[in-house]
Amino acid sequence: MLDRSWRRAWEQAGGMPDAALHDRLLAAWREPQRHYHTLQHLDECIALLAPALDLAEHPGEVELALWFHDAVYDVTRGDNEQRSADWARQAALAAGLSAEAARRLHALVMATRHDALPSTRDAQLLVDVDLAILGAPPVRFDEYERQVRAEYAWVPETVFRQKRREVLAGMLARPRLYATQRFHDALEMSARANLVRSIAQLSAPA
Repeated sequence: MLDRSWRRAWEQAGGMPDAALHDRLLAAWREPQRHYHTLQHLDECIALLAPALDLAEHPGEVELALWFHDAVYDVTRGDNEQRSADWARQAALAAGLSAEAARRLHALVMATRHDALPSTRDAQLLVDVDLAILGAPPVRFDEYERQVRAEYAWVPETVFRQKRREVLAGMLARPRLYATQRFHDALEMSARANLVRSIAQLSAPA
């Protein structure tokens, strides 16, 4: 699936990347500090995106943004998205994409900071795919929560619980988790149920 996605993304975007870029990205996604932000996450995102590419204005760029959106991941830093977006823009230009396409790709990766509502159709689709894990079946969602905890294993339990609870409560307070109607209809209710359940677990005595 990953190889097919890689070829499709560049064909639709209209670029030809350096032959080693694919391997460098895969190596990044396999870094040992990752537990959630791994090839499992990328594979799950691509599986969700593929049948929804009809919603995109620039489908190749959305798919490339998925490949790059967690390409740089260090939980001790706050600039992962910026560094990932910079890498995406540089790779796009080197592959022959226009400056405007590279700019759009950079903006898409930056949208996965989740600090503002996505404003374009492509960003809405990308963010919905990235947040689809919130609406996963309970068994997968619970695995995701354990994986996130493992990435922050260096954070004391009481601090982690408080901060994670704040993050999830912020998500739950949004009027709408998913911007596209397709993802909203499919995942909104289950995502809210997962968030409520996880917040309750984080609020219980350790």
